[in-house]
Amino acid sequence: MRLMSTEPVNTEEPSEAAEQTGRQRLVAGLWPPRASRAQLIVALLLFVLGLGLAIQVRSTSDTSALRGARQEDLVRILDEVDDRTKRLQDEKQRLEDQRTELENSSDQAEEARKQTVEKEAQLGVLAGTVAAQGPGITLTVTDPKGLVEADMLLDAIQELRAAGAEAIQINDVRVVANTFFTDDEGGVRVDGRKIGPPYEFKAIGKPQDLEPALNIPGGVIQTMEKEQATATVTRSQKIVVDALRPAKRPDYARSSSS
Repeated sequence: MRLMSTEPVNTEEPSEAAEQTGRQRLVAGLWPPRASRAQLIVALLLFVLGLGLAIQVRSTSDTSALRGARQEDLVRILDEVDDRTKRLQDEKQRLEDQRTELENSSDQAEEARKQTVEKEAQLGVLAGTVAAQGPGITLTVTDPKGLVEADMLLDAIQELRAAGAEAIQINDVRVVANTFFTDDEGGVRVDGRKIGPPYEFKAIGKPQDLEPALNIPGGVIQTMEKEQATATVTRSQKIVVDALRPAKRPDYARSSSS
């Protein structure tokens, strides 16, 4: 007959050995850490998601603060925003007005400068200090017997002026408002400068008006022909008057606007 032992059998050692073995395996799997590319991507996505949630929570907190504000506070905040907007709009309008004013001032200054230059050129032509060119006529007077006198040449100048001549030159002397003629032996003096035949007048103006003014009955040309002189008129679309006079400063007269 077999005898059975009544001593308890120790069954815990294998379980503890198995548990010890599993723990060691877990530790061995986690350390040292080995991160794969997929794990890094997942960690980065979790970080970005957490940051977005934090920003949203903060924004929600700010909105909640406004929602929890009193009506008087909301009205005050709205008024401040409106005042700030109005100030910015006023500043924008002021700057735009300044820009427009500067542009207009620049344009006006440029226009004034152009008018000044143009006026100076016009006065220079009248005063004889600058050369001029334009359509006009050339009157050539030959005087083989020397019978043409100063008053005849002056009459020619007066007729040309009356017909609209804007610039006149006789030989190498520029004719201006105070030009005078005097007789001289063998010729004529113009503003004190002696000139002799042939006398050549260059006049800038409308040729259709200048030539008939010299050919009127009893006029300049007929008077010179009576003195056995020959007067020839030639029209041209480009007459150059380049005899110049020095600009003189008046001793007494001054501009009334200065």
